[in-house]
Amino acid sequence: MSVRLPGAPCTPRRCVDRTAPAAAAPAVLRLAAVGLVLVGGIVLLPFGRWIPAGAVSRWCRCLVRAAGVRVRVAGAAPPTGGLLLVANHISWLDVPLLAAVRPARMLAKSEIRRWPVAGALAARGGVLFIDRGRLRALPGTVAALTGVLRGGAAVAVFPEGSTWCGRARGTFRRAVFQAALDAGVPVQPVRIRYRDPLGGTATAAAFVGEDTLLASLWRVVSARGLTAEVDVRALIPPGRHRDRRALARAAEPEAAAAHACGGHQ
Repeated sequence: MSVRLPGAPCTPRRCVDRTAPAAAAPAVLRLAAVGLVLVGGIVLLPFGRWIPAGAVSRWCRCLVRAAGVRVRVAGAAPPTGGLLLVANHISWLDVPLLAAVRPARMLAKSEIRRWPVAGALAARGGVLFIDRGRLRALPGTVAALTGVLRGGAAVAVFPEGSTWCGRARGTFRRAVFQAALDAGVPVQPVRIRYRDPLGGTATAAAFVGEDTLLASLWRVVSARGLTAEVDVRALIPPGRHRDRRALARAAEPEAAAAHACGGHQ
């Protein structure tokens, strides 16, 4: 197992473009819409096991759309069976976007437990938490992921281990890929991009550095013409790669939305 803790050099001051915001009134309305969609999800959460996967996917798209972000999805993931979904990581919006591809149990950093409302919602929704400061806990996390995958569920992971601005990216950490190997399930790379109205890379959705969730949320609902592009790449079947290093190397370029860190493009 790698002993390196993930990190990103991206910060709001350095990486986030200061584009012209939308008028305050539309931003407030979007914020209220996000709140209403979240409340609806919280109310229905106890009945989650009986809600069809298609309805969950539509709710996730509605959440992103409520924030004023258009959603474009290309491709599809297998609807059933154990599956490891891996994607690049830019924003908190990535979570509902992945769930719109296929509802899955998320692997998230333990700090999310402390987020207001969202933390409790994540815990009750079956999120698997990892304590990035306790490397000795990593084998247990991999074992838990393996058990979920063997049970026929999907697990969604951001192997970069940290959010990046969208113009730079990190490398995929290998440990989580061991769970797919041990469970004998396929890996589904997913590429996420955020575009501005002219089709260029938009960083307004980036949730990086010292950003707070509320500051990032306000920046998203205030932005003009954001579009989230979700590209479901070719499935990597089980047995094609012998170890987690090779499997991570195969998945990383498929999910990469930018050059590796070393200069923004």
